[in-house]
Amino acid sequence: MLDHVIVLDEAHARRLLRTYRVYYNETRTHLSLSKDAPDGREVHQSERGAMIVALPVLGGLHHRYERRAT
Repeated sequence: MLDHVIVLDEAHARRLLRTYRVYYNETRTHLSLSKDAPDGREVHQSERGAMIVALPVLGGLHHRYERRAT
């Protein structure tokens, strides 16, 4: 992940790594966990809304997707 961003200083590197750790454990799918995240993820049912919205993580390097009402 750090080879795709310019790290400005130590505090910036720590903030990037902390954000990536949250993304990795709460959002990113893992094949060994049947495409779930280590901390588990909420499944958004179609009743929640038809529109799927991409939410950028790490300045758009990764995305988290959620259903929203139209």
